[in-house]
Amino acid sequence: MTSSRKVSSSAALRDAEPPADCSLCPRLTEFRRANARTYPDYFNAPAPTFGDAGAELLIVGLAPGLHGANKTGRPFTGDYAGDLLYATIAKFGFSNDRYDARPDDGLALKSAAITNAVRCVPPQNKPNGAEIKTCRTFLSAQIDGMRQLRAILCLGRIAHQSTLAALGVKQKDAPFAHCAVHNMPGRRFSVFDSYHCSRYNTNTGRLTASMFESVFAAIRTHIDEAA
Repeated sequence: MTSSRKVSSSAALRDAEPPADCSLCPRLTEFRRANARTYPDYFNAPAPTFGDAGAELLIVGLAPGLHGANKTGRPFTGDYAGDLLYATIAKFGFSNDRYDARPDDGLALKSAAITNAVRCVPPQNKPNGAEIKTCRTFLSAQIDGMRQLRAILCLGRIAHQSTLAALGVKQKDAPFAHCAVHNMPGRRFSVFDSYHCSRYNTNTGRLTASMFESVFAAIRTHIDEAA
């Protein structure tokens, strides 16, 4: 494999990363070790944040895909969800548009970063409540360390809920809804919501490319107006 565990993060972003051998979640640790035996050429470690330490936009997904970020070491790289996400990111000026589903494709984000609510791949893509809570420590540190942040995009309800908990905001005060925008009192940024760009959501029509782009259009306007 051509990737390394440094490929996806700047030094500043890595300050909020779990160690490569993180063992805080026993079930995820065992699953990761089993995958290392089955897929020895995969990354098989907590997927680090990818992007710009001075980002104005932070995108929060759910967790690495088994054959996506768990394989490549870069969020949303190598799985179906990344095709739509990175194409949309490029369309709204948040990347250099060189995504080719490989960690060595030359892709660079522009004033944006991508992370996950849970950094290790979970069985059946379903982290449990304790794992989400444990990994929230890293999400909180990530957000606190991003001084230029103007927008957080939560992909799906779990990412939304964990992000609000990291910010100390009650769920009832900022309910999840596609295309919702939540102003955070006392914060310099707002939280935006979207349905997750998963294959299931796009195949069923729950999320279309047009719907996804509408969220990014709102984020682009929000960031530009804050400049």
